[in-house]
Amino acid sequence: MSIKLGDTAPDFTADSSLGEINFYEFLGESWGILFSHPADFTPVCTTELGFTAKLKSEFEKRNTKVIALSVDKVEDHQKWIQDINETQNTKVDFPIIADQDRKVSELYDFIHPNASATATVRSLLIIDPLKKVRLIITYPASTGRNFDEVLRVLDSLQLVDNYKVTTPANWKNGDEVIVPPTISTADAQELYPKGVREVKPYLRFTPQPNI
Repeated sequence: MSIKLGDTAPDFTADSSLGEINFYEFLGESWGILFSHPADFTPVCTTELGFTAKLKSEFEKRNTKVIALSVDKVEDHQKWIQDINETQNTKVDFPIIADQDRKVSELYDFIHPNASATATVRSLLIIDPLKKVRLIITYPASTGRNFDEVLRVLDSLQLVDNYKVTTPANWKNGDEVIVPPTISTADAQELYPKGVREVKPYLRFTPQPNI
């Protein structure tokens, strides 16, 4: 199965480091991040899960729950978490799915046979409260993720959902945003009380509306 942007994220029930989890029940009405790892006790993954744990307060501010996955068993996850906590000076308290039968990995297209016939690639999905897939990023097994980018996209998606704006290249929280081309300049002047800066008729900026 191939997951695409805008698709409904498939539900599943699986064992994890925190016991059996139903994905939809786990997410509730929150945003969610589901990310896969090639294997336990691997160096890049160890740094990633440790950094994710350190971002707990940032994810909480964004009403976002995180859940990881690898094809190893629960007992290995629990032992690995001890290593992560020790080496990364943190506490992993989010679940890691045990996907030994690869059911979840195949459901979410996390195994790319030309990269590895058995290990999951380093994929990450952002899922909104309606269970729609809003971002898919896939890295090679050798390259750790950029979590600043994950938070940046979360901020952008939540801003776009709450206000009629889009975000430009390299946008970060606090920067100007773009007025969508579907909104006329006359309507924009009323819709964006902080003002509209027109560079071209199709390229108009306004200060971020929620700050």
